[in-house]
Amino acid sequence: MRSPPSAAKAVAAAIEAMGATVMVARALVEGGREVELDGLEREAASLCAAVMALPAAQGRALRPNLEGLLRQVDGLALSLRGG
Repeated sequence: MRSPPSAAKAVAAAIEAMGATVMVARALVEGGREVELDGLEREAASLCAAVMALPAAQGRALRPNLEGLLRQVDGLALSLRGG
């Protein structure tokens, strides 16, 4: 039987899932569609809180994941500005 994922693995999975959502949103924007970002803002706040709740070493280990997500969000922002 598989053991349940650790909190850090769960947060990493949530970061990855949000990255996929951001990629879809960017594709929609680049295809001329409008997207609602309120849900992304709430999810980002939840992810930040989840990372902060982890032990410091586990939170630091997720930094590359968060930096990757930030690059995806920056790309979405660029697309929203028409760039």
